[in-house]
Amino acid sequence: MNADSVQILIAMIVYMIIVLGIGVYFTRRAQTNTENYFLGGRTLGPWVTAMSAEASDMSGWLLMGLPGVAYWCGVADAAWTAIGLALGTYINWLIVAKRLRRYSIKANNSITLPEFFSNRFHEKSKVILSIAAVFILIFFTVYAASCLVTCGKLFSTLFGTSYVAMMILGAIFVLLYTLLGGFLAESASDFLQAIVMIVALILIIVAGSNAAGGFGAVIDNAKNIPGFLDFFGIATPVVENGAQVVTNGAPVFGEGASYSVISIASALAWGLGYFGMPQVLLRFMAINSEKKLTMSRRIATVWVVISLAAAVFIGIIGRALFPTALLTSASAENILIIMATSLLPALLAGLVMAGILAATMSSSDSYLLIAASALAKNIYQGIFKKDASDKQVMVVSRITLLLITVIAMLIAIDEQSVIFQIVSFAWAGFGATFGPLMLFSLFWKRINRQGAIAGMISGGVMVFVWKLLINPLGGIWGIYCLLPAFLISCIFIVVVSLLTAPPSEQIVREFEDVRDKKNCSLEEA
Repeated sequence: MNADSVQILIAMIVYMIIVLGIGVYFTRRAQTNTENYFLGGRTLGPWVTAMSAEASDMSGWLLMGLPGVAYWCGVADAAWTAIGLALGTYINWLIVAKRLRRYSIKANNSITLPEFFSNRFHEKSKVILSIAAVFILIFFTVYAASCLVTCGKLFSTLFGTSYVAMMILGAIFVLLYTLLGGFLAESASDFLQAIVMIVALILIIVAGSNAAGGFGAVIDNAKNIPGFLDFFGIATPVVENGAQVVTNGAPVFGEGASYSVISIASALAWGLGYFGMPQVLLRFMAINSEKKLTMSRRIATVWVVISLAAAVFIGIIGRALFPTALLTSASAENILIIMATSLLPALLAGLVMAGILAATMSSSDSYLLIAASALAKNIYQGIFKKDASDKQVMVVSRITLLLITVIAMLIAIDEQSVIFQIVSFAWAGFGATFGPLMLFSLFWKRINRQGAIAGMISGGVMVFVWKLLINPLGGIWGIYCLLPAFLISCIFIVVVSLLTAPPSEQIVREFEDVRDKKNCSLEEA
Protein backbone atom coordinates (compact mmCIF):
# COMPACT_ATOMS: atom_id res chain seq x y z
CA MET A 1 0.00 0.00 0.00
CA ASN A 2 1.55 3.31 -1.11
CA ALA A 3 1.50 6.66 0.73
CA ASP A 4 -1.59 7.92 -1.10
CA SER A 5 -3.53 4.79 -0.25
CA VAL A 6 -2.56 5.17 3.40
CA GLN A 7 -3.85 8.77 3.46
CA ILE A 8 -7.09 7.74 1.80
CA LEU A 9 -7.52 4.96 4.33
CA ILE A 10 -6.81 7.34 7.23
CA ALA A 11 -9.47 9.79 6.02
CA MET A 12 -12.01 6.99 5.73
CA ILE A 13 -11.15 5.55 9.16
CA VAL A 14 -11.56 8.97 10.78
CA TYR A 15 -14.95 9.28 9.13
CA MET A 16 -16.04 5.81 10.29
CA ILE A 17 -14.97 6.61 13.85
CA ILE A 18 -17.15 9.73 13.78
CA VAL A 19 -20.12 7.71 12.57
CA LEU A 20 -19.59 5.07 15.24
CA GLY A 21 -19.36 7.85 17.79
CA ILE A 22 -22.81 9.05 16.75
CA GLY A 23 -24.13 5.53 17.26
CA VAL A 24 -22.60 5.30 20.73
CA TYR A 25 -23.93 8.75 21.67
CA PHE A 26 -27.51 7.76 20.90
CA THR A 27 -27.28 4.24 22.33
CA ARG A 28 -28.78 4.99 25.77
CA ARG A 29 -31.66 7.00 24.38
CA ALA A 30 -32.38 4.43 21.68
CA GLN A 31 -32.62 1.58 24.18
CA THR A 32 -35.32 3.34 26.24
CA ASN A 33 -38.20 1.77 24.30
CA THR A 34 -39.11 0.50 20.84
CA GLU A 35 -40.62 3.82 19.76
CA ASN A 36 -37.28 5.51 20.35
CA TYR A 37 -35.35 2.68 18.69
CA PHE A 38 -37.54 2.39 15.57
CA LEU A 39 -38.86 5.98 15.16
CA GLY A 40 -36.71 8.21 17.38
CA GLY A 41 -39.67 9.23 19.53
CA ARG A 42 -40.89 11.57 16.75
CA THR A 43 -38.25 14.14 17.67
CA LEU A 44 -36.50 14.89 14.35
CA GLY A 45 -36.04 18.50 13.29
CA PRO A 46 -36.69 19.72 9.71
CA TRP A 47 -33.05 19.64 8.54
CA VAL A 48 -32.35 16.16 9.89
CA THR A 49 -35.70 14.91 8.56
CA ALA A 50 -35.00 16.19 5.05
CA MET A 51 -31.32 15.32 4.74
CA SER A 52 -31.56 11.91 6.38
CA ALA A 53 -34.56 10.97 4.22
CA GLU A 54 -32.70 11.76 1.02
CA ALA A 55 -29.37 10.26 2.11
CA SER A 56 -31.05 7.01 3.14
CA ASP A 57 -32.96 6.99 -0.13
CA MET A 58 -30.15 7.67 -2.59
CA SER A 59 -27.57 5.15 -1.30
CA GLY A 60 -24.38 4.16 -3.12
CA TRP A 61 -26.10 4.07 -6.48
CA LEU A 62 -26.15 7.90 -6.52
CA LEU A 63 -22.34 8.05 -6.44
CA MET A 64 -21.62 4.85 -8.36
CA GLY A 65 -24.70 3.51 -10.15
CA LEU A 66 -25.98 6.71 -11.77
CA PRO A 67 -22.56 8.04 -12.91
CA GLY A 68 -21.87 4.54 -14.23
CA VAL A 69 -25.00 4.60 -16.40
CA ALA A 70 -24.09 8.04 -17.79
CA TYR A 71 -20.49 6.93 -18.45
CA TRP A 72 -21.55 3.75 -20.24
CA CYS A 73 -24.36 4.86 -22.54
CA GLY A 74 -24.75 8.63 -22.24
CA VAL A 75 -27.19 11.14 -20.88
CA ALA A 76 -30.65 9.82 -21.73
CA ASP A 77 -31.07 6.85 -19.38
CA ALA A 78 -29.42 8.58 -16.42
CA ALA A 79 -31.03 11.99 -16.98
CA TRP A 80 -34.60 10.79 -17.47
CA THR A 81 -34.25 8.64 -14.36
CA ALA A 82 -32.94 11.65 -12.44
CA ILE A 83 -35.88 13.78 -13.64
CA GLY A 84 -38.35 11.12 -12.51
CA LEU A 85 -36.68 10.89 -9.10
CA ALA A 86 -36.61 14.67 -8.63
CA LEU A 87 -40.31 14.98 -9.49
CA GLY A 88 -41.20 12.03 -7.28
CA THR A 89 -39.28 13.51 -4.36
CA TYR A 90 -41.05 16.86 -4.56
CA ILE A 91 -44.56 15.44 -5.03
CA ASN A 92 -44.11 12.93 -2.21
CA TRP A 93 -43.07 15.65 0.24
CA LEU A 94 -45.85 17.91 -1.05
CA ILE A 95 -48.88 15.62 -0.81
CA VAL A 96 -47.95 12.66 1.40
CA ALA A 97 -45.72 13.99 4.20
CA LYS A 98 -48.12 16.06 6.30
CA ARG A 99 -51.09 13.76 6.02
CA LEU A 100 -49.04 10.65 6.81
CA ARG A 101 -47.50 12.30 9.86
CA ARG A 102 -50.99 13.21 11.08
CA TYR A 103 -52.59 9.88 10.18
CA SER A 104 -49.83 7.76 11.76
CA ILE A 105 -50.62 9.41 15.10
CA LYS A 106 -54.35 9.02 14.62
CA ALA A 107 -53.86 5.34 13.74
CA ASN A 108 -52.98 4.39 17.32
CA ASN A 109 -49.60 6.17 17.20
CA SER A 110 -48.14 3.77 14.59
CA ILE A 111 -44.35 3.64 14.52
CA THR A 112 -43.74 1.32 11.54
CA LEU A 113 -45.25 1.25 8.06
CA PRO A 114 -46.93 -2.19 8.40
CA GLU A 115 -48.33 -1.09 11.75
CA PHE A 116 -49.77 2.06 10.17
CA PHE A 117 -51.54 0.13 7.41
CA SER A 118 -52.88 -2.41 9.89
CA ASN A 119 -54.13 0.24 12.33
CA ARG A 120 -55.53 2.34 9.49
CA PHE A 121 -58.01 -0.46 8.71
CA HIS A 122 -58.57 -1.54 12.36
CA GLU A 123 -57.26 -5.03 11.78
CA LYS A 124 -57.74 -7.76 14.34
CA SER A 125 -56.29 -10.69 12.41
CA LYS A 126 -53.21 -8.67 11.31
CA VAL A 127 -53.22 -9.93 7.71
CA ILE A 128 -52.19 -6.56 6.24
CA LEU A 129 -49.46 -6.23 8.85
CA SER A 130 -48.08 -9.69 8.03
CA ILE A 131 -48.11 -9.21 4.25
CA ALA A 132 -46.49 -5.78 4.52
CA ALA A 133 -43.80 -7.08 6.86
CA VAL A 134 -42.96 -10.01 4.56
CA PHE A 135 -42.60 -7.76 1.51
CA ILE A 136 -40.41 -5.38 3.50
CA LEU A 137 -38.15 -8.25 4.53
CA ILE A 138 -37.83 -9.48 0.93
CA PHE A 139 -37.18 -6.18 -0.81
CA PHE A 140 -35.01 -4.62 1.89
CA THR A 141 -32.77 -7.67 1.92
CA VAL A 142 -32.24 -7.17 -1.82
CA TYR A 143 -31.72 -3.44 -1.24
CA ALA A 144 -29.15 -4.10 1.49
CA ALA A 145 -27.32 -6.41 -0.92
CA SER A 146 -26.88 -3.50 -3.36
CA CYS A 147 -25.22 -1.50 -0.58
CA LEU A 148 -22.84 -4.34 0.20
CA VAL A 149 -21.93 -4.59 -3.50
CA THR A 150 -21.02 -0.89 -3.31
CA CYS A 151 -18.80 -1.50 -0.28
CA GLY A 152 -17.06 -4.40 -1.97
CA LYS A 153 -16.42 -2.50 -5.20
CA LEU A 154 -15.24 0.59 -3.35
CA PHE A 155 -12.61 -1.07 -1.18
CA SER A 156 -11.43 -3.66 -3.71
CA THR A 157 -10.95 -0.94 -6.36
CA LEU A 158 -9.17 1.37 -3.92
CA PHE A 159 -6.79 -1.08 -2.35
CA GLY A 160 -6.60 -3.93 -4.85
CA THR A 161 -7.96 -6.37 -2.31
CA SER A 162 -10.52 -9.17 -2.49
CA TYR A 163 -14.02 -7.98 -3.38
CA VAL A 164 -15.66 -10.61 -1.18
CA ALA A 165 -13.49 -9.83 1.85
CA MET A 166 -14.18 -6.10 1.55
CA MET A 167 -17.90 -6.67 1.07
CA ILE A 168 -18.01 -8.75 4.26
CA LEU A 169 -16.01 -6.12 6.17
CA GLY A 170 -18.44 -3.41 5.07
CA ALA A 171 -21.39 -5.55 6.15
CA ILE A 172 -19.91 -6.05 9.62
CA PHE A 173 -19.33 -2.31 10.09
CA VAL A 174 -22.85 -1.33 9.01
CA LEU A 175 -24.38 -4.02 11.20
CA LEU A 176 -22.35 -2.87 14.21
CA TYR A 177 -23.46 0.73 14.22
CA THR A 178 -27.08 -0.08 13.31
CA LEU A 179 -27.19 -2.34 16.38
CA LEU A 180 -25.92 0.48 18.58
CA GLY A 181 -28.16 3.47 18.13
CA GLY A 182 -31.26 2.61 16.14
CA PHE A 183 -33.29 5.25 14.30
CA LEU A 184 -31.86 8.31 16.06
CA ALA A 185 -28.26 7.32 15.36
CA GLU A 186 -29.22 6.43 11.82
CA SER A 187 -30.96 9.77 11.20
CA ALA A 188 -28.21 11.89 12.81
CA SER A 189 -25.46 10.10 10.91
CA ASP A 190 -27.50 10.27 7.69
CA PHE A 191 -27.65 14.06 8.10
CA LEU A 192 -23.85 14.14 8.25
CA GLN A 193 -23.61 11.72 5.36
CA ALA A 194 -25.91 13.79 3.16
CA ILE A 195 -23.49 16.70 3.58
CA VAL A 196 -20.46 14.51 2.83
CA MET A 197 -22.16 13.08 -0.27
CA ILE A 198 -22.93 16.44 -1.87
CA VAL A 199 -19.46 17.81 -1.02
CA ALA A 200 -17.92 14.74 -2.69
CA LEU A 201 -19.98 15.25 -5.85
CA ILE A 202 -19.07 18.92 -6.14
CA LEU A 203 -15.36 18.24 -5.54
CA ILE A 204 -15.27 15.70 -8.35
CA ILE A 205 -17.12 17.95 -10.79
CA VAL A 206 -14.74 20.85 -10.17
CA ALA A 207 -11.60 18.70 -10.35
CA GLY A 208 -12.86 16.69 -13.34
CA SER A 209 -13.93 19.73 -15.38
CA ASN A 210 -10.55 21.41 -14.82
CA ALA A 211 -8.63 18.27 -15.77
CA ALA A 212 -10.69 17.83 -18.95
CA GLY A 213 -10.01 21.39 -20.11
CA GLY A 214 -13.26 22.96 -19.01
CA PHE A 215 -16.98 22.41 -19.47
CA GLY A 216 -16.78 23.05 -23.22
CA ALA A 217 -14.17 20.36 -23.76
CA VAL A 218 -16.28 17.82 -21.86
CA ILE A 219 -19.32 18.60 -24.02
CA ASP A 220 -17.29 18.49 -27.25
CA ASN A 221 -16.00 15.03 -26.37
CA ALA A 222 -19.51 13.79 -25.61
CA LYS A 223 -20.80 15.19 -28.92
CA ASN A 224 -18.32 13.01 -30.79
CA ILE A 225 -19.98 9.86 -29.43
CA PRO A 226 -23.17 9.04 -31.39
CA GLY A 227 -26.25 9.42 -29.18
CA PHE A 228 -24.28 10.24 -26.04
CA LEU A 229 -25.82 13.68 -25.39
CA ASP A 230 -29.17 13.01 -27.01
CA PHE A 231 -32.16 13.05 -24.65
CA PHE A 232 -34.09 10.97 -27.19
CA GLY A 233 -31.21 8.71 -28.19
CA ILE A 234 -28.63 6.53 -26.48
CA ALA A 235 -25.01 5.57 -27.11
CA THR A 236 -24.29 1.92 -27.96
CA PRO A 237 -20.85 0.64 -26.91
CA VAL A 238 -19.58 -2.11 -29.21
CA VAL A 239 -18.95 -5.12 -26.98
CA GLU A 240 -17.00 -8.32 -27.65
CA ASN A 241 -16.49 -11.06 -25.06
CA GLY A 242 -18.21 -8.95 -22.47
CA ALA A 243 -16.00 -5.85 -22.85
CA GLN A 244 -16.16 -2.73 -24.98
CA VAL A 245 -13.91 -2.82 -28.03
CA VAL A 246 -10.97 -0.39 -28.06
CA THR A 247 -9.34 0.60 -31.37
CA ASN A 248 -6.29 2.87 -31.63
CA GLY A 249 -6.67 3.78 -27.97
CA ALA A 250 -10.30 4.88 -28.34
CA PRO A 251 -13.50 3.09 -27.26
CA VAL A 252 -15.69 1.95 -30.15
CA PHE A 253 -19.36 2.93 -30.33
CA GLY A 254 -21.98 1.92 -32.84
CA GLU A 255 -24.62 4.19 -34.31
CA GLY A 256 -26.69 5.88 -31.64
CA ALA A 257 -29.96 4.11 -30.94
CA SER A 258 -33.29 5.81 -30.35
CA TYR A 259 -34.48 6.29 -26.78
CA SER A 260 -38.13 5.31 -27.11
CA VAL A 261 -41.23 6.61 -25.40
CA ILE A 262 -41.33 3.31 -23.51
CA SER A 263 -37.79 3.93 -22.23
CA ILE A 264 -38.67 7.48 -21.17
CA ALA A 265 -41.79 6.24 -19.36
CA SER A 266 -39.69 3.57 -17.64
CA ALA A 267 -37.15 6.13 -16.44
CA LEU A 268 -39.77 8.63 -15.26
CA ALA A 269 -41.62 5.82 -13.47
CA TRP A 270 -38.80 5.76 -10.89
CA GLY A 271 -40.56 8.75 -9.33
CA LEU A 272 -43.58 6.57 -8.45
CA GLY A 273 -41.38 4.54 -6.15
CA TYR A 274 -41.22 7.32 -3.58
CA PHE A 275 -44.82 6.84 -2.48
CA GLY A 276 -43.88 3.39 -1.16
CA MET A 277 -40.36 3.90 0.19
CA PRO A 278 -40.41 3.00 3.91
CA GLN A 279 -37.11 4.75 4.70
CA VAL A 280 -38.53 8.06 3.39
CA LEU A 281 -42.06 7.64 4.71
CA LEU A 282 -40.76 6.94 8.21
CA ARG A 283 -39.07 10.36 8.24
CA PHE A 284 -42.43 11.97 7.57
CA MET A 285 -43.78 10.14 10.61
CA ALA A 286 -40.77 10.97 12.81
CA ILE A 287 -40.55 14.77 12.47
CA ASN A 288 -41.32 16.66 15.69
CA SER A 289 -43.92 18.96 14.11
CA GLU A 290 -46.11 18.71 11.02
CA LYS A 291 -45.63 22.44 10.44
CA LYS A 292 -41.90 21.95 9.79
CA LEU A 293 -42.46 19.62 6.85
CA THR A 294 -42.70 22.56 4.43
CA MET A 295 -39.14 23.56 5.24
CA SER A 296 -38.05 19.93 5.01
CA ARG A 297 -39.61 19.65 1.55
CA ARG A 298 -37.62 22.61 0.25
CA ILE A 299 -34.36 21.33 1.72
CA ALA A 300 -34.91 17.82 0.37
CA THR A 301 -35.84 18.99 -3.13
CA VAL A 302 -32.82 21.27 -3.48
CA TRP A 303 -30.48 18.53 -2.23
CA VAL A 304 -31.91 15.95 -4.62
CA VAL A 305 -31.81 18.17 -7.71
CA ILE A 306 -28.19 19.22 -7.12
CA SER A 307 -27.04 15.69 -6.28
CA LEU A 308 -28.73 13.98 -9.21
CA ALA A 309 -27.52 16.55 -11.74
CA ALA A 310 -23.99 16.31 -10.38
CA ALA A 311 -23.99 12.50 -10.52
CA VAL A 312 -25.06 12.46 -14.19
CA PHE A 313 -22.49 15.07 -15.15
CA ILE A 314 -19.71 13.12 -13.43
CA GLY A 315 -20.39 10.21 -15.78
CA ILE A 316 -20.03 12.54 -18.79
CA ILE A 317 -16.79 14.05 -17.46
CA GLY A 318 -15.45 10.58 -16.71
CA ARG A 319 -15.97 9.45 -20.30
CA ALA A 320 -13.87 12.41 -21.47
CA LEU A 321 -11.06 11.80 -18.99
CA PHE A 322 -10.89 8.01 -18.86
CA PRO A 323 -12.48 6.75 -22.09
CA THR A 324 -10.95 3.26 -22.00
CA ALA A 325 -10.49 2.68 -18.27
CA LEU A 326 -13.81 0.92 -17.71
CA LEU A 327 -14.94 -1.47 -20.42
CA THR A 328 -18.00 -3.17 -18.92
CA SER A 329 -21.26 -1.79 -17.55
CA ALA A 330 -20.42 -3.25 -14.13
CA SER A 331 -16.94 -1.69 -13.97
CA ALA A 332 -18.31 1.64 -15.26
CA GLU A 333 -19.80 2.12 -11.79
CA ASN A 334 -16.25 2.71 -10.52
CA ILE A 335 -15.79 5.93 -12.51
CA LEU A 336 -16.13 8.24 -9.50
CA ILE A 337 -13.52 6.23 -7.59
CA ILE A 338 -11.04 6.46 -10.46
CA MET A 339 -11.65 10.19 -10.88
CA ALA A 340 -11.22 10.88 -7.16
CA THR A 341 -8.00 8.89 -6.76
CA SER A 342 -6.51 10.25 -10.00
CA LEU A 343 -7.44 13.93 -9.70
CA LEU A 344 -7.52 14.83 -6.01
CA PRO A 345 -4.91 14.97 -3.25
CA ALA A 346 -5.03 11.79 -1.21
CA LEU A 347 -6.82 13.27 1.80
CA LEU A 348 -9.51 14.87 -0.37
CA ALA A 349 -9.84 11.63 -2.30
CA GLY A 350 -10.34 9.96 1.05
CA LEU A 351 -13.17 12.41 1.77
CA VAL A 352 -14.82 11.49 -1.52
CA MET A 353 -14.42 7.80 -0.74
CA ALA A 354 -15.99 8.52 2.63
CA GLY A 355 -18.84 10.09 0.64
CA ILE A 356 -19.41 6.82 -1.20
CA LEU A 357 -19.22 4.95 2.07
CA ALA A 358 -21.61 7.52 3.55
CA ALA A 359 -24.13 6.95 0.77
CA THR A 360 -23.91 3.20 1.24
CA MET A 361 -24.16 3.26 5.02
CA SER A 362 -26.94 5.84 5.15
CA SER A 363 -29.12 3.49 3.14
CA SER A 364 -28.09 0.10 4.43
CA ASP A 365 -28.64 1.06 8.06
CA SER A 366 -32.15 2.26 7.18
CA TYR A 367 -32.90 -0.92 5.25
CA LEU A 368 -31.64 -3.19 8.00
CA LEU A 369 -33.46 -1.32 10.76
CA ILE A 370 -36.80 -1.19 8.94
CA ALA A 371 -36.56 -4.86 7.97
CA ALA A 372 -35.75 -5.78 11.57
CA SER A 373 -38.72 -3.77 12.82
CA ALA A 374 -40.97 -5.56 10.33
CA LEU A 375 -40.14 -8.94 11.83
CA ALA A 376 -39.60 -8.04 15.49
CA LYS A 377 -42.26 -5.40 16.04
CA ASN A 378 -44.87 -6.34 13.46
CA ILE A 379 -44.69 -10.13 13.20
CA TYR A 380 -43.17 -11.29 16.49
CA GLN A 381 -44.93 -8.83 18.81
CA GLY A 382 -47.87 -8.03 16.56
CA ILE A 383 -48.88 -11.65 15.87
CA PHE A 384 -47.01 -14.37 17.75
CA LYS A 385 -46.30 -12.83 21.15
CA LYS A 386 -48.53 -9.84 21.72
CA ASP A 387 -47.42 -9.47 25.33
CA ALA A 388 -43.72 -9.34 24.38
CA SER A 389 -41.79 -6.73 26.33
CA ASP A 390 -39.74 -4.00 24.68
CA LYS A 391 -36.61 -5.87 25.75
CA GLN A 392 -37.75 -9.05 24.01
CA VAL A 393 -38.63 -7.13 20.84
CA MET A 394 -35.18 -5.52 20.84
CA VAL A 395 -33.50 -8.93 21.17
CA VAL A 396 -35.51 -10.32 18.24
CA SER A 397 -34.71 -7.23 16.17
CA ARG A 398 -30.98 -7.71 16.71
CA ILE A 399 -31.15 -11.38 15.71
CA THR A 400 -33.12 -10.33 12.63
CA LEU A 401 -30.50 -7.72 11.74
CA LEU A 402 -27.83 -10.41 11.79
CA LEU A 403 -29.82 -12.86 9.65
CA ILE A 404 -30.77 -10.24 7.05
CA THR A 405 -27.16 -9.10 6.80
CA VAL A 406 -26.01 -12.68 6.16
CA ILE A 407 -28.61 -13.20 3.41
CA ALA A 408 -27.73 -9.84 1.82
CA MET A 409 -24.07 -10.88 1.81
CA LEU A 410 -24.96 -14.07 -0.07
CA ILE A 411 -26.88 -12.06 -2.68
CA ALA A 412 -23.95 -9.61 -3.03
CA ILE A 413 -21.30 -12.30 -3.43
CA ASP A 414 -21.07 -11.82 -7.24
CA GLU A 415 -18.49 -9.14 -8.07
CA GLN A 416 -20.11 -8.55 -11.48
CA SER A 417 -23.37 -7.41 -9.92
CA VAL A 418 -24.56 -4.06 -11.31
CA ILE A 419 -25.69 -1.82 -8.44
CA PHE A 420 -28.16 0.09 -10.59
CA GLN A 421 -29.98 -3.10 -11.63
CA ILE A 422 -30.25 -4.46 -8.09
CA VAL A 423 -31.62 -1.14 -6.82
CA SER A 424 -34.13 -0.88 -9.69
CA PHE A 425 -35.72 -4.20 -8.72
CA ALA A 426 -36.03 -3.42 -5.01
CA TRP A 427 -37.24 0.11 -5.82
CA ALA A 428 -39.98 -1.31 -8.04
CA GLY A 429 -40.95 -3.75 -5.31
CA PHE A 430 -41.55 -1.08 -2.71
CA GLY A 431 -43.13 1.37 -5.13
CA ALA A 432 -45.70 -1.12 -6.41
CA THR A 433 -46.39 -2.88 -3.09
CA PHE A 434 -46.84 0.17 -0.86
CA GLY A 435 -47.11 3.23 -3.15
CA PRO A 436 -50.70 2.82 -4.37
CA LEU A 437 -51.84 1.63 -0.93
CA MET A 438 -50.28 4.67 0.73
CA LEU A 439 -51.94 7.11 -1.66
CA PHE A 440 -55.37 5.50 -1.44
CA SER A 441 -55.11 5.11 2.35
CA LEU A 442 -54.41 8.82 2.74
CA PHE A 443 -56.75 10.23 0.10
CA TRP A 444 -59.63 7.81 -0.64
CA LYS A 445 -62.27 7.33 2.02
CA ARG A 446 -63.84 4.30 0.35
CA ILE A 447 -60.78 2.03 0.41
CA ASN A 448 -61.31 -0.96 2.68
CA ARG A 449 -59.23 -3.76 4.18
CA GLN A 450 -59.93 -6.18 1.33
CA GLY A 451 -58.85 -3.62 -1.24
CA ALA A 452 -55.67 -2.91 0.71
CA ILE A 453 -54.73 -6.59 0.81
CA ALA A 454 -55.49 -7.07 -2.88
CA GLY A 455 -53.46 -3.99 -3.81
CA MET A 456 -50.38 -5.04 -1.85
CA ILE A 457 -50.33 -8.61 -3.10
CA SER A 458 -51.05 -7.75 -6.74
CA GLY A 459 -48.43 -4.98 -6.83
CA GLY A 460 -45.69 -6.99 -5.12
CA VAL A 461 -46.28 -10.18 -7.10
CA MET A 462 -46.54 -8.32 -10.41
CA VAL A 463 -43.04 -6.89 -9.94
CA PHE A 464 -41.67 -10.44 -9.97
CA VAL A 465 -43.92 -11.59 -12.82
CA TRP A 466 -43.18 -8.59 -15.03
CA LYS A 467 -39.45 -8.58 -14.32
CA LEU A 468 -38.86 -12.31 -14.77
CA LEU A 469 -41.48 -13.37 -17.33
CA ILE A 470 -42.71 -10.35 -19.30
CA ASN A 471 -39.66 -8.04 -19.57
CA PRO A 472 -37.67 -10.68 -21.53
CA LEU A 473 -40.28 -10.49 -24.33
CA GLY A 474 -38.85 -7.06 -25.25
CA GLY A 475 -40.56 -4.28 -27.17
CA ILE A 476 -43.38 -2.62 -25.29
CA TRP A 477 -43.12 -5.39 -22.68
CA GLY A 478 -39.63 -4.18 -21.79
CA ILE A 479 -41.05 -1.25 -19.81
CA TYR A 480 -39.76 -0.87 -16.24
CA CYS A 481 -41.77 -3.27 -14.08
CA LEU A 482 -42.66 -0.58 -11.53
CA LEU A 483 -45.09 1.21 -13.87
CA PRO A 484 -47.37 -1.71 -14.82
CA ALA A 485 -47.19 -3.18 -11.31
CA PHE A 486 -48.13 0.21 -9.79
CA LEU A 487 -51.12 0.56 -12.14
CA ILE A 488 -52.28 -3.00 -11.52
CA SER A 489 -52.13 -2.44 -7.77
CA CYS A 490 -54.26 0.71 -8.17
CA ILE A 491 -56.85 -1.20 -10.22
CA PHE A 492 -57.07 -4.01 -7.67
CA ILE A 493 -57.47 -1.55 -4.79
CA VAL A 494 -60.35 0.28 -6.48
CA VAL A 495 -62.17 -2.74 -7.91
CA VAL A 496 -61.94 -4.95 -4.82
CA SER A 497 -62.88 -2.07 -2.48
CA LEU A 498 -65.98 -1.26 -4.53
CA LEU A 499 -67.03 -4.91 -4.79
CA THR A 500 -66.82 -5.48 -1.03
CA ALA A 501 -68.40 -3.85 2.00
CA PRO A 502 -67.44 -0.22 2.71
CA PRO A 503 -65.23 0.59 5.71
CA SER A 504 -66.86 1.05 9.12
CA GLU A 505 -68.16 4.39 10.31
CA GLN A 506 -65.31 4.65 12.80
CA ILE A 507 -62.66 4.18 10.09
CA VAL A 508 -64.42 6.78 7.91
CA ARG A 509 -64.64 9.20 10.84
CA GLU A 510 -60.90 8.82 11.51
CA PHE A 511 -60.19 9.50 7.83
CA GLU A 512 -62.30 12.65 7.93
CA ASP A 513 -60.63 13.81 11.17
CA VAL A 514 -57.21 13.47 9.54
CA ARG A 515 -58.38 15.22 6.40
CA ASP A 516 -59.89 18.05 8.42
CA LYS A 517 -56.96 18.17 10.92
CA LYS A 518 -59.22 17.35 13.85
CA ASN A 519 -58.20 15.38 16.95
CA CYS A 520 -54.86 14.31 15.49
CA SER A 521 -52.37 15.39 18.12
CA LEU A 522 -49.96 12.91 19.64
CA GLU A 523 -51.43 13.49 23.06
CA GLU A 524 -54.92 12.54 21.87
CA ALA A 525 -53.83 9.52 19.82
